Amino acid sequence: MLRLKKREIKKCGFSEQKANYLLNLANFFKKNKNIEKKWKKTEDEKVIEGLIKIKGIGRWTAEMFLIFYLLRPNIFPQSDIGLLKAISINYNLKYPLNDKDINKFKKKWVPWSTVATWYLWRSLDPIPVKY
Repeated sequence: MLRLKKREIKKCGFSEQKANYLLNLANFFKKNKNIEKKWKKTEDEKVIEGLIKIKGIGRWTAEMFLIFYLLRPNIFPQSDIGLLKAISINYNLKYPLNDKDINKFKKKWVPWSTVATWYLWRSLDPIPVKY
């Protein structure tokens, strides 16, 4: 990523701001070469705290990193619209969900919130994914 010029990144469909955020992220990993090893032994919230210090990275992005890259089993991305819609559909609840319902599901799926999240996301997609 750092070998690319910003205009090349923008040609891929990224705005100026998103290109800056991608470069911020790439620079962070360049400066912190062994951070991934450290994060493998670090609590989820501490990893999130570290990631959201990078300009352009918010909690949702950090949670996606934990789910898809670090493969953490207990991430409940409670601001994810897809997850919230899937819960409302599959549990016959009014959307948007209230905080009480969100917290109920968050507690219910510990320590496998990521697994529950994945299945709920998949429930929204009518076409099965072939792996």
